Amino acid sequence: MSALASIDSAPPRPLNGDDGSPGFGIYIHWPFCAAKCPYCDFNSHVRHRPVDQSRFVEAFLREMETMRGWTGPREVTSVFIGGGTPSLMQAGTVGALLEAVDRLWGLPDGIEITMEANPSSVDAGRFRGYRAAGVNRLSLGVQALNDADLKWLGRLHDTDEALKAIALARETFPRLSFDLIYARPGQTPEQWEAELRQAARHAADHMSLYQLTIEDGTPFKALYDAGKFEVPDPDRAADLFELTDAVTAEIGLPAYEVSNHAVPGSESRHNLTYWRYGDYAGIGPGAHGRFVGDGGKRVTITERHPESWAARVIEHGHGVVEEEALGAGAQGDELLLMGLRLVEGVDLARHEMLTGRALDTSRIAQLQEQGLLEPVANSRIRATLSGRLVLNALIAELAA
Repeated sequence: MSALASIDSAPPRPLNGDDGSPGFGIYIHWPFCAAKCPYCDFNSHVRHRPVDQSRFVEAFLREMETMRGWTGPREVTSVFIGGGTPSLMQAGTVGALLEAVDRLWGLPDGIEITMEANPSSVDAGRFRGYRAAGVNRLSLGVQALNDADLKWLGRLHDTDEALKAIALARETFPRLSFDLIYARPGQTPEQWEAELRQAARHAADHMSLYQLTIEDGTPFKALYDAGKFEVPDPDRAADLFELTDAVTAEIGLPAYEVSNHAVPGSESRHNLTYWRYGDYAGIGPGAHGRFVGDGGKRVTITERHPESWAARVIEHGHGVVEEEALGAGAQGDELLLMGLRLVEGVDLARHEMLTGRALDTSRIAQLQEQGLLEPVANSRIRATLSGRLVLNALIAELAA
């Protein structure tokens, strides 16, 4: 039996067999979208002619082979196909990418394989093909559950399409997550709570709930700077964050990370790899990778423009345009940056192992007195709810 066949026959839960380790993930970036959302600063591109998927599959496979040479043999704990809009891919394209991962690294039984999708009727029509290709966890970009805000956010679906796609995804995939954006202009706590509770009635085991941020280089940034709309001030945004934390805990989807909520045991294995400061190979246009190789922890960043990336891959075997070797101090800072987002917190011994020095205990004690940090099981520290509201400042204070 092939690895992909055994994945399909695996029991619904748990898919990932999470043992608490950082893990090693494979991230595949499909960069194409049907339309560019005005809030999005991800590496996504609109093409008005059909994308030559076979050409890009060839480039993905070539870059995977190079990455496999760099990472060496590794036990893969998750695969994530993101974008862009991966649900614009044909099922055969997804299957070819997963078969290549299986051939090069190996896909253990029951491994979590996540794919991002949009809830438009066109994308939803492909769900069964993706499941047959080996995808067993879907992440739906719903973003809102009212038509006015969906239109303002530049989404191509309406609420009815979103709810139908959620229902179809629940029938098709063993696990499902969907995203919502809150702290939208004029949104009151009462409105957000009602929308959140409505979403919970349709949720399976995971939701990602993000505050709207105004990113440089986006159409929303230009509109915001021109005074065309306002977002909630910091105090109102903090109220919405605390409300989100309380409501999701009440309905059985507690936060396990700043913006991510799950039924216990259904956390995203792939995203846990990022937040636990594990290793991952990034494949595709604009993908980032971080993995231990020759000379220590290695960062790779590929060419962002899709066609230019593909040309570089064919010529050089990869599309990497930036590389960096991370020293001990940088690794320690990144461990804090990622790990303090998690409710499980940061392992102090691991931080000391990476950096060769212990964190300042007096500074930790001071931050605990301020109600920003708390100990976990005598070996870890984590940000409190108040600490998560000022996370960047908290991390800067700890890393100083």
